[in-house]
Amino acid sequence: MANIKSILFVLVAVATVFTSPVVGLLAGIVFAVVFGNPLPSVSKKISKNLLQISVVGLGFGMNVHEALQSGRDGMLMTIVSVSAVLVIGWFLGKWIKLPKTSTYLISAGTAICGGSAIAAVAPITKSSDSEISISIATIFILNALALFIFPPLGLLLGLNDIQFGSWAAIAIHDTSSVVGAAEIYSNYAGHTNLALQTATTVKLTRALWIIPLTFVTMFIFKDKNSKIKLPWFILFFVLAMLANTYLSIPANVSKSIVFIAKKALVVTLFFIGSGLSVDAVKTVGIRPILLGVLLWVFIGVVALLAII
Repeated sequence: MANIKSILFVLVAVATVFTSPVVGLLAGIVFAVVFGNPLPSVSKKISKNLLQISVVGLGFGMNVHEALQSGRDGMLMTIVSVSAVLVIGWFLGKWIKLPKTSTYLISAGTAICGGSAIAAVAPITKSSDSEISISIATIFILNALALFIFPPLGLLLGLNDIQFGSWAAIAIHDTSSVVGAAEIYSNYAGHTNLALQTATTVKLTRALWIIPLTFVTMFIFKDKNSKIKLPWFILFFVLAMLANTYLSIPANVSKSIVFIAKKALVVTLFFIGSGLSVDAVKTVGIRPILLGVLLWVFIGVVALLAII
């Protein structure tokens, strides 16, 4: 029976290549709820690697001059939002009586780039495995919801592509959900690829804040011996943009790479969705989710007001 589930799991994952990001994510969630994820460790590893490959592939569809402008426009907002979320998260965590380390992990994940930021600072904070798992699960649940909430809300508010891309990059935690939401928005009638380009560039600029965050964490938790984990795929994303801008890559080649990257992203979202189960939601509990939601609403509303 386990083998049949595994085979079916792989077949559905492959089939999502022919669907949209929303369908891919929904398929993963439905499969997890109905059958359970038969390959949790494998799907987690694949989703992480496939996401990084997808982001690098998307770089071949972007121009470095436009990307620099997008990153420059979102820089001030990124600085303010990262600092504000960390400070407010600290006080909210105390208010709802959440442990110091769990509060810090969820705040860091919300402020910068979800699970990647949590993984970077967790060793410094000496967090337990359960605290790390709960923090990542909290961020993950909110990221999954963001894919369904943000694109329709952006349409309702009449946001243009640049506005939505900037909003998604700042208000949604994880890179996969940011790219997924922007891809969904770009697919709506009348919208262009600019939402995806803006969201990806601003998000990866924001992800670089993992470096100063790590040093701040060392100071707060008084640990000078911890190593910094850098998201190296960002470097390859930049190299892909440079290649697309300055090298004479045939248009059909770059378009093919971007097309494959977008399809790989859909499969990534399936694997991410397959990790969301009823048990996972129950395990997290109410207080971590409460902190995550409060921070999410704060950063979402403030970023939206600033962009509009």
